Amino acid sequence: MSKKNYKIAVLGGDGTGPEVTAEAVKVLKRASDIFDFKLDMTEFDWGGERYLKTGNVLPDDAAETLKKFDAILLGAIGHPKVKPGILEKGILLKLRFELDQYINLRPVKLYPNVETPLKDKKPEDIDYVVVRENTGDLYCGAGGFLMKGTPNEVAVQEMVYNRFQVERCIRYAFKLVCKRHSKESPWRGLKEQDIKDGKIGQLTLCGKTNVLTYVYDLWERTFYDVAREFPQVKTDYCHVDATCMWMVKNPEWFDVIVTGNMFGDIITDLGAITQGGMGIAAGGNINPEGVSMFEPIGGSAPKYTGLGVINPLAAICSAGMLLDEIGEVDAAKAVERGVIATTQKMKSMSAGKMGYSTSQIGDMVAEAVKRS
Repeated sequence: MSKKNYKIAVLGGDGTGPEVTAEAVKVLKRASDIFDFKLDMTEFDWGGERYLKTGNVLPDDAAETLKKFDAILLGAIGHPKVKPGILEKGILLKLRFELDQYINLRPVKLYPNVETPLKDKKPEDIDYVVVRENTGDLYCGAGGFLMKGTPNEVAVQEMVYNRFQVERCIRYAFKLVCKRHSKESPWRGLKEQDIKDGKIGQLTLCGKTNVLTYVYDLWERTFYDVAREFPQVKTDYCHVDATCMWMVKNPEWFDVIVTGNMFGDIITDLGAITQGGMGIAAGGNINPEGVSMFEPIGGSAPKYTGLGVINPLAAICSAGMLLDEIGEVDAAKAVERGVIATTQKMKSMSAGKMGYSTSQIGDMVAEAVKRS
């Protein structure tokens, strides 16, 4: 029987992006050797340096090119010599929209020996997932200026959603709760306290129905409509400001959170800090029916470029998410075990304070990737 072969696009990007991506690739190659599948990786130079040389952010056929791959691994976007917004909108947002990556998936998980600013919270307390809708909201570009540059200037940016966008995101989130609590799940297993009234897990809608009475009315009605299809999932609702409060005070209350693009952007950064910082926070831009892109949450950190001190664990965790998405679940679990083994040897998750170099961390994780 021939090995499964996956085509992976690799975009190292800017700053320390290529450094952390190299370590993620190292771990992916180790996983493919151990679990007997092939990875055909193709690198693309799309980022700040290419823009400065050519004046083009992306080739015209970038999205069509990437649709031929099984997944995309991205390092980081952001160059100190390029005005903020050009690369972010021209690469990240453009690809998310053109590849219809309508889910932004952010696991918030505290690993052993990783410091959290939350007093007395342990790994079993911080272990949930945020499902952020990724193609609508304030990010769709609806709005503009009136009388720009005058004392009476008006700026409008509109929060726009349609039922189709909201429903597919919410349905994905319900399915994720079921996946997360299945015996085959690469996420955490069921806890005794989760089993109540025949429910297997919980989905919390994060919104602002008391103020955003049009958009989040649509979200809330759709949420409870879809919930009828998943009677085994407990449902809850929380305003976004209260969500932020409980993420700090009682993160153990959450299992899966689903929310819109803007609120998701904010609460996932809060979640990242509670799990140990940007050095270990991973994310995925998911199109369940197409090609998905995986990246560390942190930026390009240009001041650390070339020093070998940046933490690659977020990129490595993103690579683990990639493996799970393409169906190599055992390999994804093994990568997470490798990360856990490595965090227990590190002094800190912060750049320059880890006790090891960037490449040494990658070597440690790769060496720890084994069959269970």
